[in-house]
Amino acid sequence: MSSAEEKFIPKWIAWESTQRCNLNCVHCRCSSDMSAAAGDFNTAEAFKLIDDICEVSTPVMVLSGGEPLMRADIFEIAEYGTSKGLRMCMATNGTLITDEICQKMLKADIKMVSLSLDGSTAAIHDDFRSSPGAFEGTLRGAETLKRNGIKFLVNSSFTKRNQTDIGNTFQLAKSIGATAWYMFMIVPTGRGEDIMSELISADDYEDILAWHYEQEKNEDDILMRPTCAPHYYRVVPQMAKAEGVDFKRRSLTFSTGGGKGCIAAQTICLIDCFGNLKPCSYFHSSVGNVKQIPFKDLWFNSKTFNDLRDFKSYKGKCGECEFINICGGCRARADAVHGDYMAEEPFCNYIPGRTAKRLAAEAEENAAK
Repeated sequence: MSSAEEKFIPKWIAWESTQRCNLNCVHCRCSSDMSAAAGDFNTAEAFKLIDDICEVSTPVMVLSGGEPLMRADIFEIAEYGTSKGLRMCMATNGTLITDEICQKMLKADIKMVSLSLDGSTAAIHDDFRSSPGAFEGTLRGAETLKRNGIKFLVNSSFTKRNQTDIGNTFQLAKSIGATAWYMFMIVPTGRGEDIMSELISADDYEDILAWHYEQEKNEDDILMRPTCAPHYYRVVPQMAKAEGVDFKRRSLTFSTGGGKGCIAAQTICLIDCFGNLKPCSYFHSSVGNVKQIPFKDLWFNSKTFNDLRDFKSYKGKCGECEFINICGGCRARADAVHGDYMAEEPFCNYIPGRTAKRLAAEAEENAAK
């Protein structure tokens, strides 16, 4: 493996084990519901996928969906991954968790379970999930995990419809015993495209990230991360410098290992239930199919993946930004909004110094005409 290859190896891979789900969430990236595709990986093919991944690295592997608990063989797959040295995790909406499921998780050595809570009340969460009873089901799942000694984190997704409940949702995640809380700023993929008008504005985005910084700076009980919010890696040093503090963020054992903002195709990727490889969970297009082309070849040789690793080729404000190496802007959001994954992050209101100079020069030039 060359030094260039060693710089970019997968540390976190999500495998969409199925697209079927018992919920019908407004923002679902793969438009999951009970009639969605089950996928075309049988158990043996899932084992082979794990073998192929292990030729490159032994990352955290998240069994995702849809709802992974709707796969009858999900724990066979989890046990196989564990036997190969992968740190197996599971992303579930939490409503199907029982004591029996927890025993299977323990047997398969599931390292972490993520649950979804998009509001602090049933009215807010169930509206977001388009499923009455989902809130109580997820809280029941959290209690069952805790009672069985299984660590879990909480993912919370936000749009304009529930952004005023961010603080309360965070407090709820703490109160139910979550190890970590991930605040997701949604990317318009799948059904998320239908709520494009609900995306949080750039100005509100900045205020929310500032709030997150203040919370994280003083938080000792729960780990915190904003997700799909790469400009937080700009906000933190900016605010810490302004306050004259040396803010050291706590590390997450099962994080994506990037230490920066957008790490699509750098240390993370998604493999969907048909075998299509994508730079992250929210990218529209794939770079090829792992059933047809080896995972190793796609990871190292895909044009899209290598484009995303070439920070000097980023366009617009992102390409001119002094924070390019620690932020990078959300590449999936740029692709969804601009139709170009190398374009500037569309929900960032920061004006880099080079951009300000360029705009001033252009204005001066136009005025002289």
